[in-house]
Amino acid sequence: MKEYLSQKGADFEEVDVTSNGEARKELMKERIMAVPVVKIKDEYVVGFDKEKLDKLM
Repeated sequence: MKEYLSQKGADFEEVDVTSNGEARKELMKERIMAVPVVKIKDEYVVGFDKEKLDKLM
C-alpha cells in the first residue's frame, strides 16, 4: 500500500494501530476491524482497493 501511494505521489501518514490507541479507537468507532485502512477526507478505504483509491485521490 505504501509503495502504491508513493508511486501516485500521495502525501500520507502511516499510523500503526497496534501501538496507537487513539487511532485504533477511531477505527473501532467506525466499525472497522481490518487493516490496512486509508482515510481520504471523510471516507475510509479498507484493504487495497486500487479502483476506490484512484477514484478518491
